[in-house]
Amino acid sequence: MHILECKDLRKEYYSGENIVSAVDGITAAFEKGSFTAVIGPSGSGKSTFLHLLSGLENPNGGEVYYDGKPLSGYNDNQLSILRRRRFGFVFQAYNLVQELTGYENILLPIMLDRKHKDEAYLKKLIEVLEIEDRLHHLPSAMSGGQQQRIAIARALANKPAILFADEPTGNLDGKSGREVLSLLQLVNREFGITLVLVTHDLSVAEHSQRIIRIEDGKITSDSLPV
Repeated sequence: MHILECKDLRKEYYSGENIVSAVDGITAAFEKGSFTAVIGPSGSGKSTFLHLLSGLENPNGGEVYYDGKPLSGYNDNQLSILRRRRFGFVFQAYNLVQELTGYENILLPIMLDRKHKDEAYLKKLIEVLEIEDRLHHLPSAMSGGQQQRIAIARALANKPAILFADEPTGNLDGKSGREVLSLLQLVNREFGITLVLVTHDLSVAEHSQRIIRIEDGKITSDSLPV
């Protein structure tokens, strides 16, 4: 079952007097519960592709479908709610609120959505990510790897259907990067969350079930069996 799909997706930017096609007619579909890595060199359009799939940016052409419904059918408020409730985001920069503890950062999406927290789910999430000893620390008292674990927990707090990760290991040393990658794989398996991860690092991508390579805004290879 396709939880996410795009057809003839396009995004263009002006660079001086030139038009740059960051995403140039991409069509792809993602199965529920799958783990896909999107790779490509710097400037290939892979991050723009992720932003279009997740509704962070609007395309110039084509369409993105979540659960069979086109994102273009949502107004700005509805799209914001969809992203908050059904999509989770992990970026290279951890984007934690420095004045809040780890646990308060995790609860932030739930508080913004004015929902009741699911204590049992949060407890399991915290155990899986092994962050019990950092819940009451401020981000400044955490290592990069610990901050990224908190960021992953925050992204998952609202029980999203899809987790979008843009270079999640980019700011980490090798050991921390491998640990975070293993945790993302575990979250994908344990919670059945669809994972779409952008990376320039083939060694990171090789942990996924499927690798899509993008160059010059186009898919040049897709490891998904036909």
